[in-house]
Amino acid sequence: MVLPIVAYGTPVLRADCEEFDEGTDLSELISNMFDTMYKASGVGLAAPQIGLDKRIFIVDASPFGEEEPENEIEAKNFEILKNFKKVFINPIIEEETGKKWNFSEGCLSIPGIREEVNRHSTITISYFDENWNFIEESYTGIAARIIQHEYDHIEGVLFTDYLSPLKKRLLKRKLNDISKGNISVNYRMKFPNK
Repeated sequence: MVLPIVAYGTPVLRADCEEFDEGTDLSELISNMFDTMYKASGVGLAAPQIGLDKRIFIVDASPFGEEEPENEIEAKNFEILKNFKKVFINPIIEEETGKKWNFSEGCLSIPGIREEVNRHSTITISYFDENWNFIEESYTGIAARIIQHEYDHIEGVLFTDYLSPLKKRLLKRKLNDISKGNISVNYRMKFPNK
């Protein structure tokens, strides 16, 4: 079932989310989250974005794997991204390392805005998968970035929080318009001020 995505300004997007009890049946929630993400053409979706203050997010980076690699390193990364579809339940980023790099990020809860965000190139994360198997893995590049972006959501952080004060001032009107529903998107949204 496709759910509405909550817009910038909705309090749940600033929530420090709670863990699920281990073993909870999340199959319907996970299915609904993937349906919602695909309908909105996203590559990641966290529970706060559908109004739920819980520690779960999903990713499917396969659209990045369809790009044409420019070199051997990119080819290897794109091959990984082609099959990078995962569920992260009760995740904890254990470590962020490597050189920081900028990349243009957007967010389904903040449509129409893309900005450069500086993040670490490598992360180690522990989490449960959809079958409650405990996993600890390291990721680099785009995969690490997508995970960091979605992880921020369950910590109450938005990508706009990383922007300079000047950039935030320049975006203030656009962000206000989003929170009031004065935007046009091709997926269902729920607005705080409507």
